[in-house]
Order: sequence, then structure tokens, then C-alpha cells
Amino acid sequence: METPRPPVVDGSPPPLRALTLAVNGQPHPVAVEPRRVLLDVLRRDLGLTGTKEVCEMGNCGACTVLLDDEAVYSCLVLAVECEGHGIETVEGVARGQELSAVQEAFVACDALQCGYCTPGQIMAMEGALRRRPDADEATLVEAVTGNLCRCGAYGNIVAAAARVAASTRSAGVAAPAVAGGVA
Repeated sequence: METPRPPVVDGSPPPLRALTLAVNGQPHPVAVEPRRVLLDVLRRDLGLTGTKEVCEMGNCGACTVLLDDEAVYSCLVLAVECEGHGIETVEGVARGQELSAVQEAFVACDALQCGYCTPGQIMAMEGALRRRPDADEATLVEAVTGNLCRCGAYGNIVAAAARVAASTRSAGVAAPAVAGGVA
């Protein structure tokens, strides 16, 4: 669904702002209207369609991406606010043909179902596990609460992330310290 352009008031189109977005470790110069959301720019300008466009209101989580390793709904973030920050989409979590640990666990635990919410679910879990690599089940359930899955695969989604966290715990990797308190 294409975002409608605002009406022309004085005969000229809205001004564009030139910026460079760091997406999946690569700089992407774009010129955007200041009102455009990150989701729109990722999909339409950069062709990164793994980030799904569903509700456009922050209700479903299908558009979840990482902004400086924090999961955010890209439909609620203005693209101009993202300059100078690292943006990671589902296309960026794999390294070449090698899936991330979360992606591998989603496959192993059958957490994919129809697949439409999967990119947002993966990114929510990537964010949670980057913040706390040895997260417990309650933390993982909380991380996925903002992402709707109409197939009801929540059990498998949490199991996949728990598998990654358990692997981290068995490897002896400690959770990073978080500013202001315990991770």
C-alpha cells in the first residue's frame, strides 16, 4: 500500500532531506520527505522487503528491525531520526549463506509456520538475545509479546530463542551489563 503524498499547498512538492542510513552495515544515501517512516524507506527505496508492512500502526510487530541493536517497529520511526544509527533488517542477520543462531533455531524448532510474522519475530528475538544472551524464558516471552502470530506459533518461537539462550549459557557467555542496573 503506497503512502499518500500530502497535498501541495504552494504549488511545490514537499522538500526532500538527503541523508545516509547505515543499513545492514552498509551506507545508503537516500532523499526522503521528513514525514516518511523507516519501514517505507526500507521497502520502497532500498528494496529490503523482508521487513513486512502489515498494520502501519505499531500493533503487529511484522516490521520489527533493530536500531542500534534494540528492536523497534519501523512503521513508527521516522527515517530522518535514524541517520547516525545502525539499522539491521532480517536480510542483515545472516552472514552470506550462514544463518544467525536465531534463524537456525527457528528452522530447527519449526517456529516459521506461515512465515509472514517470522521476520519481525526473528528481529525481536535477535534484539532480546543481544541485550541479554542468556535470557530466561520469561524475558523471551516478554520480547515476543509485541509481535502477533496468527498461526499461534508462540511456543515454538519462544522455544527457538530459548535454545539459543541455553546454548549461550552452556558456553559460559555472560549477559552484558546494562546502564542503570542489571541486564
